[in-house]
Amino acid sequence: MDKNVYTVIPELSMTMTSQPTAAPLVVDAAQVRAALPSLDVRGELGRLFASLGRGDAVQPPQTLTLFPKGAGDFITYLGVLAERDVFGAKLSPYIVGANGQPPVITAWTALMSMKTGQPLMWCDSALLTTERTAGTTALAVDQLAPREAKRLAVIGSGAVALAHIRHVAPLRAWETIRVYSPTLAGDAKRQAELRALDTRTSATETPEACVHDADVVMLCTSSGKPVLALDALTKPALITSISTNVAQAHEIDPAALPSLDVYCDYRHTTPQSAGEMVLATREHGWSPESIVGDLAELANNACPRPAYARHAFFRSIGLGLEDIAVAHALYEHLRNVR
Repeated sequence: MDKNVYTVIPELSMTMTSQPTAAPLVVDAAQVRAALPSLDVRGELGRLFASLGRGDAVQPPQTLTLFPKGAGDFITYLGVLAERDVFGAKLSPYIVGANGQPPVITAWTALMSMKTGQPLMWCDSALLTTERTAGTTALAVDQLAPREAKRLAVIGSGAVALAHIRHVAPLRAWETIRVYSPTLAGDAKRQAELRALDTRTSATETPEACVHDADVVMLCTSSGKPVLALDALTKPALITSISTNVAQAHEIDPAALPSLDVYCDYRHTTPQSAGEMVLATREHGWSPESIVGDLAELANNACPRPAYARHAFFRSIGLGLEDIAVAHALYEHLRNVR
């Protein structure tokens, strides 16, 4: 064996700090579900974006890594939250199902200490992802919707849509909360869940009826193509949209972006990942420079709010910092109840 091996290895080993480590918490979905009512998700996210705007947090772009031979992919969501002395990553795979079976989609977050460099927690973050997605939309609605907004419309009726309603319902004096999805009209059980969530909710038979006279429209689907025709809106409104695993997914027509006041969760990363922004930049003459503001700027009063001379559009892609913030809140809660 080359003698240089024996000189290099000790030098490399001296660069590593060895110290006692406690095993990280490993938290499964049942433990997360039990802890969720004790977590102030929207409050944690609000503090996160304020920190990001002050430069006390770092949000790198998310990365998509393909599996060989078309077997799927995984997205890595990274973040550094210096005010909490933590950093970490969420890994979210999309595994193509075998023999026509549905795809497997999971999400796990690794939380690590900025002080010791040691792992603190490894948690199933599927439920946390739903909560932080809805909580982020709620922050946007609170920052961007008119104070006098009274009519809320929701496209989608799955778990993510229900979480959105739960987070946004207390933010304005809504008179109506209308919900549409293609299967909702014939789903008595889901309609009952909606009414139990908030008595102001009602199911509509068409998307046009859902969004008629709406002040805020929340798109909460897993669709990879538009689910809302903007000409169905009868007055300027706030439209919010989320991401899904479908490549270049978009819930509105990318060609509409130049006609909207566009906001997003973080202007430095969202335009590279949001499907309609990528397509609008490539095909419709839209530029990310036209983004009016993001949540970091809104949290620090560093950008204008919509004037509602035209529709406002808020797009979130899901940030690693959101995952780190809610994972840290979960970690602190579990430490305090142990």
